[in-house]
Amino acid sequence: MDDLTTLARHHLDQAKADPHGRSAHLFLHDGPLRQSVIAMVSGCELDEHNAPPAASLQVLHGHVRLTGGGDRLDLIAGQVQELPHERHGLRALEDSVVLLTAVTATVGCPTPYEDTATA
Repeated sequence: MDDLTTLARHHLDQAKADPHGRSAHLFLHDGPLRQSVIAMVSGCELDEHNAPPAASLQVLHGHVRLTGGGDRLDLIAGQVQELPHERHGLRALEDSVVLLTAVTATVGCPTPYEDTATA
């Protein structure tokens, strides 16, 4: 069993010591299900990247900005948001820790990329 509070504190300390200002840890990997803690110091950004078939972001500590498709959404501790299916990025507006839950594959359902590739 993992303790999210302990993981969040540890990785925020790691992020503060990291030259890139971030630290991440995949702590649950069960088939297509992945859960990771990502800590970022204020001002740190994760550049836009592709989305998995399904994912959510829960803010455990701090304040982040989710960007993608010309939109932006600010999230604070305690809030959870489904991630957009298009490319998206993340910026820490203050020292922050998020829980990323992602499903990397689905059986019998095309990913957004497979769906557009056949259209």
